[in-house]
Parts: sequence; structure tokens; C-alpha cells
Amino acid sequence: MRIRTTSVRTKAMGAVVSAVLGAAALAGCSSSSASEEEAGGSSSSAAASVDGAQKAAAVLAADKEAHDGDLATSGAEDVALDGKSVTLTEGGTYRLSGKLSDGQVLVDAPGQKVTLILDGVDISSSSGAAIAATEAEELVVVLADGSENTLSDADSYEEDADANAALFSAGDLTVGGGGSLTVHGNGNDGIVSKDGLVIASGTVTVEAADDGVRGKDYLVVKGGSVKVSARGDGLKSDNTEDTKAGYIALSAGTVRVTAASDGVDAATDLVVTGGTLDVTAKATDDSSAHGLKSGVITVLEKGTVQVDASADGLHSDAAVHLGGAKVTVAAGDDGVHAEGDLVISEGAVAITRSNEGLEGKDITVAGGSTKVVSGDDGVNASGSTTSSEGQEDDQGGGPGGGGPGGGGGGESVGDFSLKVTGGTLVIDADGDGFDSNGTAEITGGTLVVNGPETGGNGALDVNGSFTVSGGVLLAAGSAGMAVAPDEESGQGWLSATLDSAVAAGTTLHVVDSDGQVVASYVTSKAIQNVVYSSSALKSGSEYRIWSGGNASGEETGGMYTAGDLDGADEIATVTAGDAPEGGFGGGPRR
Repeated sequence: MRIRTTSVRTKAMGAVVSAVLGAAALAGCSSSSASEEEAGGSSSSAAASVDGAQKAAAVLAADKEAHDGDLATSGAEDVALDGKSVTLTEGGTYRLSGKLSDGQVLVDAPGQKVTLILDGVDISSSSGAAIAATEAEELVVVLADGSENTLSDADSYEEDADANAALFSAGDLTVGGGGSLTVHGNGNDGIVSKDGLVIASGTVTVEAADDGVRGKDYLVVKGGSVKVSARGDGLKSDNTEDTKAGYIALSAGTVRVTAASDGVDAATDLVVTGGTLDVTAKATDDSSAHGLKSGVITVLEKGTVQVDASADGLHSDAAVHLGGAKVTVAAGDDGVHAEGDLVISEGAVAITRSNEGLEGKDITVAGGSTKVVSGDDGVNASGSTTSSEGQEDDQGGGPGGGGPGGGGGGESVGDFSLKVTGGTLVIDADGDGFDSNGTAEITGGTLVVNGPETGGNGALDVNGSFTVSGGVLLAAGSAGMAVAPDEESGQGWLSATLDSAVAAGTTLHVVDSDGQVVASYVTSKAIQNVVYSSSALKSGSEYRIWSGGNASGEETGGMYTAGDLDGADEIATVTAGDAPEGGFGGGPRR
């Protein structure tokens, strides 16, 4: 093996030049659609072509396969760093130790695999990257057990520099081992691969002037502890030219990200099947900083995900599937936003702060436990399309929108759907609670809506047909824009508008003609309208609303499994299946 040791110098590091295409297929990795969009853009047709119910295995199977990240280190050759720059020109395994106070380790081995064992390395460069593999098929960086290693790059780079990160590889890059690595990306990014990047193990800490960790084709975390602080994006995969590339996957380990732009940004797919992902994304200017962002689909199937973002917590240009992970989101805008499908099938989801909690074109809650707190709409099926009545709808404002003052008669019916088929969904909304600018249906599960106190919004707001054929529904809120299910619903329902609002903390009961308590609920806000549906109700039968008494048993969003009328007073009488006077039944309202 040949090793060249030279004085520190500035070197033009050219290796990988990508042809920039004018358009990239948005629906690439996991969609069957062939429609193409400008890189980073989206359209309703492309978004609609992505099946939001896809599982992680199916999404990853359609993606480019990641390299194996082999960390084998047999036959290593020792290289002592002594203040000079080192250039490695042949494949093989090298054990590096020592300090370069102003130098670089350069790899110039075309078509070969080079493994660097970092065993107590401290490299600082004033002229470029600390470690740069400008020519290599694969660079493997192994952190020797118990070792502490540090890389620091230059304060700035030329605009056309190819190697522009503290740790850079033009080919595939693997980082792993039992030691630690601290990376200071002073001039640009921290760790970069122009192909695929796998973090297999180790303790990796990155501080970056721009993006923290970036793999162009993919970024895969299989284990270890990764901590990133970035003034740009935290984790990023940005290949918009190959529909099978541009994805990020986390299967194990712990990843903590603090970013001034997007916390995790995948050009195509973002998949979490294990481990812990903790993201804080807070913009320092007027730009949007999303917590997790994907161009095609986000699938959170296992593991724990926690997000605090100044813009959307989870944002996808197409689809989102929450399929089993424990997800907690605090957001300055939408908690979860999908331009197309938004599916919740399993897991525990908590939107603790948001403007709108869940927003998508077609939203389905099929399982799991979901809690939403929102300053405006709790759940909103909407988008930017032209409605069937020829009016333009704009994601929550104006006619048919879910913003303050929305609701009421005359809204257009858009091509949007909102379904609850299973699981538990609890909403605490200051705007409309359960809102569809198209249709809505409940066929199973449990939906509890603690809706708005203001009269310009309602706990329920559906522009098109609204049917209930199963499950349990309890929605309580203001009375000015009260909406009830369609008369054609297969399950009985009632809507009671009270003579005056009742205060927060009031216990209400739905009681049948035999004096049996059908449902008990404790209000969390001042409310004047209650909608209830379950298999216990019979259309055409009379029911009474009582105030007072006690609620007991298991609680879901203020609704209890048992209650008694001791000390309660009757405050309203309603007939199941009749919409309240002045309110709206489901379906188009004119």
C-alpha cells in the first residue's frame, strides 16, 4: 500500500459531478404513478397517487438497497498523524492515530474500498475537509472501541467545491464502531456522502454551519447515538433525480436533532421502524422549519418519535402513515400535514400543540390512540383544489374552510374525505373540531370532540355527506354552527342544543326513555351543543339530557363508561335522528 505524506496544501477535490435534471419524479420510491414534478414540488394528482396505507417494508423494498455497512477491520496498516497531510491512494484498512493541527486525510483510490480506523484522532483543517474521500467506491470510518475522535474543517468553502463537509465521501460512506466521533462542520455541512450514508453504531456528535448529516442517495441509521446541531437541515437525503433514492430510514439507535431549518428532510421517503428520534426544528428567520419532511411518504411504524417544530411537525408532499410508533408532536403550524393520504392505523399519537392538528386530502383513522390539541381545526380534510361546484378551496380559509368564522351554509363540496374506522381519536379544538371540506364517515372506533366555544365554528363541520354506521361519537361545542350526521346514517344519533351554554366541568348524561344512562360526559369547556351516536341509540326514539350527577368508569376525552343521575336535573329532550333547529344535518347545506 502506498501512502503519500505531504505538506498542507489547497487541492481541487473533484470527483463526483451530477447532471442536474430539470424535473424529478415526486411519486418515485413508493408510488405507482409516473407523473413528474419539479424537484421539491408537488401536485394534488401526484400526491393522490401515493398509497398512504403502505407499510414500511413495502416502501423500503421499492427503494434503492442500502450498502451493507461492513465494519470488518482485519489487516489494518498503522498511520501516525504528525502534523502533515496524508493521502491514501490504494484500497485497504488503515488505523489512524494522532493529531493534525492543520492538515487533512485525503483518499484518492478510484473504484476501491478504503477503511479508516480512527483511534484517538484529532484533525483540524483550515483549507477544506478534515477527511475527504474524493475518489473511492466506499469509505468506511470505524471508531475504535473506547476512542475519542474529533474532526474540524475550514471556516468557508469555494462555491463550486466538491468536498464541502468536515467528513466527506464521493462514494458510499459508513460510520460505526465502539468509539466516539465529534464533527465540527465550520464552513458548511458536517458529514456528507454523495452516494449512500449508513451510520451503523458508535457515538456521533455533529455541529454544522449548514446541514448536519447528508447522504444524497440515502441516509440510514442502524444503531448508535447520533446528536446533530445544524443551522440548516439536521438529517438530509436530497437525490431528486432517482425515484428510488433520496430516502431516510431509522431502524435502531438514538437520534437527536436540533436544526434551524427542517429537522429531517427526505427528498422521497422517510421511514422509522425502531429506535428513538427526537427533533427540534426552530427557524431563526421567516422560513419554514418542519420537524420531519418527506417528498413522497413518511411511515412511522415502530420506535419513539418526538418533534417540536416552528412550522409543521410532520410534513409530506404526498402521504403520511402513522403505523405503530409512539409519536408526540408540538407544532407552530400543522401537527401532521399530508398533501394526499394521511393514515393512522396503529400506535400512540399525541399532537400537544398545533394550529391545525391533522390535515390531509384523505384522512383515515383506523386504529391506535390519537389525541389532538389545536388552536384552529383539530382534524381537517382539505387541500388546494377546485370543488365540484366550481369554487376554489384553500386549505382551511374562505368558503368551506376550517378557519375561524368558517362553517355554516353554502360551502362547496371538495374531493376530500375524513374517515374513522377504528381506534380512538380525541380532539380538543379552538376552531372546527372534526372538519371535512368533502365527505365524512364513521364506521367504527371512538371519536370524542371537545370543540370550540366560539359561535363561528363547530365541533363537527362537514360540507358533503356525513354518515355514522358504527363506533361511538361524542362531539360537544358551540351551537352557532352545529352540524349533525345525515338522516340516512345506519346508526342512531342525537344532536341536542341546550337553552344556554353549560360551564366547563359540567357532567352531562344521555338518558333513554326507561331512565337508563346511555352516556356520561364531563365538559372541558363551555358548550351548548352535544352530538352523540352509538349502537345504544335508536332513531326516532326520545332521549333526555341531564346535567349533574356523577360520571365514573373508564374515561376517554371526557366521556365515561358509566354514570348516575344522583342530584342531576333534566335540561333538554331530543329525538334521535332529528337535527337541532338552526343547525345543519350532514350533506350539502344551501
